[in-house]
Amino acid sequence: MADVTSNDVLERLKAVRGPDMEGNIVDLGMVSDVFISDGKAYFSITVPAERAKELEPLRQAAERVVKEMPGMKGAFAALTADKRAGSAQPASRPAPAPAQAGHSHAGHSHAPRAPAAPAPKPGIPGVKHIIAVASGKGGVGKSTTAVNIALGLQALGLRIGILDADIYGPSVPRLMNISGRPQQIDGKLIKPMENYGLRTMSMGYLVDEGTAMIWRGPMIQSALLQMLREVAWGDLDVLVVDMPPGTGDAQLTMAQQVPLSGAVIVSTPQDLALIDARKGIAMFQKVEVPLLGVVENMSHFICPTCGTSHDIFGHGGARAEAEKLGVPFLGEVPLAMTIRENSDSGTPVTVSAPDGPHAKVYRDIADKVWSQLSGEGAVARTAPAIVFE
Repeated sequence: MADVTSNDVLERLKAVRGPDMEGNIVDLGMVSDVFISDGKAYFSITVPAERAKELEPLRQAAERVVKEMPGMKGAFAALTADKRAGSAQPASRPAPAPAQAGHSHAGHSHAPRAPAAPAPKPGIPGVKHIIAVASGKGGVGKSTTAVNIALGLQALGLRIGILDADIYGPSVPRLMNISGRPQQIDGKLIKPMENYGLRTMSMGYLVDEGTAMIWRGPMIQSALLQMLREVAWGDLDVLVVDMPPGTGDAQLTMAQQVPLSGAVIVSTPQDLALIDARKGIAMFQKVEVPLLGVVENMSHFICPTCGTSHDIFGHGGARAEAEKLGVPFLGEVPLAMTIRENSDSGTPVTVSAPDGPHAKVYRDIADKVWSQLSGEGAVARTAPAIVFE
């Protein structure tokens, strides 16, 4: 049997009627480009923002008809908002007449209305806290930090998972020494891959290493939300999300659609990295995600032969920036051959040398993170459980 193509999927999606039962979602121009990888189709459906909740059955129907195609292993569809989508555009409303000074109507109040509270973000059943480990730029050791913080939290006796949210450059499979494909449970949820007692999920498990990902924003959003909400995470105290570098689609998806309990920013000491770190901090502050703190990675180099410390990238820049912005400073991680070598081999220092000085640094950082999550000032944004149909 020939492989299913994007055009085959689009043709099949014509069986899904549009909003208000008019036309079909393909001819109405509601479906994005379709990307197929490893027998799974990824696409988005554009709908009016105010009708997103109402049109969830349409998304489910689209996934269902694609999954039923011979040769397809799965389908990941996401609703994206655009008020110009297809025939679903709501009727325009006349602008309200401007208020006139001294004018009033009996029985009508002109007091300003309080802004409506934002809708709660749907959480993940069984997961108490979700935290993001982020950086403003690449190359600062964010993924290594995220994995070791997760293992540091586990050393506190907590149940921990880690989600690799970097679609273009997933690192968790290599850092955790995990290979292979995840399995599905009852054809619904994906079983997370495990090592060192951590439950993990990554796009690196779903596509071959070295595969070039050329997804647009809606596809990234769809994949992230599927890996979050259609994975059998079980009961977790903390789900650590290793974010991609920067402040793009993935970061906004996580910040705006996931009930994050907080974010950790990773930076190196030099000015260029700190400029980008400020952007990451500003983004999380703008979307009201609590900042758990800043980690200064590659803070100083420890000579493996003489044991002396050298400030190759400068020193203390991230601490000073954290103090300036009023954000907690979580700790300094040295630039050490041991950390790099163990990360490359898939044996993080918190596992391979748990009693060593580098593991202690990560455990101290993890302890500070957990103190904020579990303390009186913690922000635990729990939300109603999701029911998988």
